[in-house]
Amino acid sequence: MKITSVSVRKIEKEGSRMKGIASVLIDDSFAIHDIRIIEGDNGLFIAMPSRKTATGDYRDIAHPINPDVRKMFEEAIFAEYNKAEDAE
Repeated sequence: MKITSVSVRKIEKEGSRMKGIASVLIDDSFAIHDIRIIEGDNGLFIAMPSRKTATGDYRDIAHPINPDVRKMFEEAIFAEYNKAEDAE
């Protein structure tokens, strides 16, 4: 599996911890949209797309199964986020 494209839309909303939204294309054949880039207490992290359940909890719609794949997503998304930030 290879991430073939990443696009990031930065969000500048005062007081918001959400810093952007990312879309990732895998192997030029599968897209995941609405990955949130969040500023946490220990730096940036990603939150995968989710939906609210009948019980009021949130459940990821799509997510990495192991830490290596999560790290691959984070590195690709943060690299694109940093490029967008440098371009400003």
